[in-house]
Amino acid sequence: MTAELATPTLTATSRIVALDVDGTLMTYDEFLSDEVREAVADVRAAGHEVVLATGRPLVALLPVARDLGIDEGWVVCSNGSVTARVTPEAEGGFELEDVMMFDPREALEVMREHMPSARVALEEIGVGYWVNQAFPDRNLHGLHTVVEFEDLCGRSTARVVVADAEQPTREFSAAVRALGLSDTYFMIAGTHWMDIAPVGVTKAYALERLREQWDVPVERTVAIGDGGNDVDMLAWAGRGVAMGHADASVIAAADEVTLSILDDGAVPVLRSLLGD
Repeated sequence: MTAELATPTLTATSRIVALDVDGTLMTYDEFLSDEVREAVADVRAAGHEVVLATGRPLVALLPVARDLGIDEGWVVCSNGSVTARVTPEAEGGFELEDVMMFDPREALEVMREHMPSARVALEEIGVGYWVNQAFPDRNLHGLHTVVEFEDLCGRSTARVVVADAEQPTREFSAAVRALGLSDTYFMIAGTHWMDIAPVGVTKAYALERLREQWDVPVERTVAIGDGGNDVDMLAWAGRGVAMGHADASVIAAADEVTLSILDDGAVPVLRSLLGD
């Protein structure tokens, strides 16, 4: 599902500033500092377009956007499967602009074969998730509706989420790719996660769509992130910045490294964009 994309008011000096949330702007226990809030506000006031780009579902990102003072703007959710415009004029405070839905049945059957004990969730956009068993509230946001595994197989979704995922085997990844899907494996706060989505759907996919529509040169794009699901985004940006606590694979994809989340590493990067 794709809607006609609106265009923000940008100038020749405006940048697209793509910001991961958990581990980049916000600690894993969801603390957001005043310094981060002020830096984001100042970057927006300087005419740059801040785009929150996260693995969080839309329902969990909207409160973060409000906390950051973003009542008008664009967000990339669910690792690129959902792009929405935040606006107080719309019902619920957002308009969906790009959603990549797919039929998960075959992927779930492959998962049941290779990971029979996995906790599986299908995103229900703007609401939460359908799950096959209870998830810890701190790990999965929004409303959780527990259904039978067969019920999951009958629903379309923007992505499949797996918690406490074991490292996918080569056979599992090959089977998923044969279905035109990709598996992304990453860590959040010590928990092993895996997302399954159509091949090529990443944060970078959604951000590139915005960049092209808004006609912003690649060299005027910035991204900050810390996780394995940020690797493509950091490579996409003209200036990709890894947080200081990130794994080696994330740092390798970046152009530079800043301080860790405990030291508000995003703040000096954001401050460096003011007045340029």
